[in-house]
Amino acid sequence: MLHVQNLHKRYGSLEVVRDVGFHVPAGHCFGLLGPNGAGKTTTLRCCLGLTRPDSGDITLAGLPVPLRAREARVRVGVVPQFDTLDPDFTVAENLVVFGRYFGMSRRECEARVQPLLEFAGLSDKAEAKIEALSGGMKRRLTLARAMVNNPQILFMDEPTTGLDPQARHLVWDRLKALLTEGRTIVLTTHFMDEAQRLCNRVAIMDHGSIITESEPRTLIDREIEAVVIEVYGEGVEVWFEAHGKPLSDRAELAGDTAFCYLNDPDPLMKTLEGQPELRALRRSANLEDVFLKLTGRDLRD
Repeated sequence: MLHVQNLHKRYGSLEVVRDVGFHVPAGHCFGLLGPNGAGKTTTLRCCLGLTRPDSGDITLAGLPVPLRAREARVRVGVVPQFDTLDPDFTVAENLVVFGRYFGMSRRECEARVQPLLEFAGLSDKAEAKIEALSGGMKRRLTLARAMVNNPQILFMDEPTTGLDPQARHLVWDRLKALLTEGRTIVLTTHFMDEAQRLCNRVAIMDHGSIITESEPRTLIDREIEAVVIEVYGEGVEVWFEAHGKPLSDRAELAGDTAFCYLNDPDPLMKTLEGQPELRALRRSANLEDVFLKLTGRDLRD
């Protein structure tokens, strides 16, 4: 559904996308991950034909981009990072008007409204004004709106940002249902648990390049030790120097928390016995550990 090869994009002297390539088979969820400024948004804009690349090849829904981007976008649904719903229209009218942009008849659009509202858990909100919706409802309506044209592939830019846990799980369930139907999803998210839960494959970008790509579980097994112990509390710096670093396969102190990565955690855990001022969280390694190892813990703006 999406094939990208040797993609480059430069703004002046700054190369924001550097030799990026990946492919997304039909029915798969592909996660494009990276810190702010990594080049994700520019890459996706190139894929949609909204930004012209300097070089590279893109095929979207079987059509070359940007040469036939307008035709390709008819087969695409987009969930932007920020909701762009029209406050002058009701919930149902937002869906109908958006469908008309794709050349659908009013009758076709109106026939799509109720199934889409049920999909989004908004069945009783058809006549509600946008200002009357909660943030979670608006996000779900934005997802429903992206489905108006019955797209083959969806581009989703941080679809669950700002949602409470219940709403996030509802959106995840809906996305899984779309994948089961055979639709394709390209996802950007800063929630690594979301990517780990939904994606068949993820690529991590930084400084304009893809630095690694694989299935989430493969990345975790390849990059991170099996167990992570987080230790924090009064005196953690002293404990870290005496025990954390020497007994870990890899360890780092970030703020007031020690992160210890190990395959055999028992010796380290014994050093915490009889130290009530220190608290420890023992957990399995996850995709966020991979992300932080490869891109660092420094804040990006």
